Amino acid sequence: MVGQRNTRQKAAIGELLDDLDEFRSAQQIHALLAGRGAGIGLATVYRTLGAMAGAGELDTLRTAAGESLFRRCARPASHHHHLVCRGCGRTVEVQGPNLESQVRAIAGEHGFVGVEHTLEFFGTCATCAAAG
Repeated sequence: MVGQRNTRQKAAIGELLDDLDEFRSAQQIHALLAGRGAGIGLATVYRTLGAMAGAGELDTLRTAAGESLFRRCARPASHHHHLVCRGCGRTVEVQGPNLESQVRAIAGEHGFVGVEHTLEFFGTCATCAAAG
């Protein structure tokens, strides 16, 4: 978002996200902020997360239930995907050059250009699989 101000709320949310490795919902982020003593309203958390995601500062994904989750990625400038554990939420950033070639080929077969995509993989990490 062009011209987004750096507010105390945005700084607090950014600092929290820097400490997290997994995707979290706005409600979870709000609860974690409250645990840190940050007096930030839930509506402000939603608004700030949306603005940060719109500005490319955060990645988002939607759960099967349609809930948006947010995470600050290590490679925000590069196109990548996520492998997410259904059990603990552990998230690994992955890149797939072969996948990107397949996307371009599929798009080309159907006469599409300028195709964008998001792809998230959900499964169970080794730690959760061993515990289950």
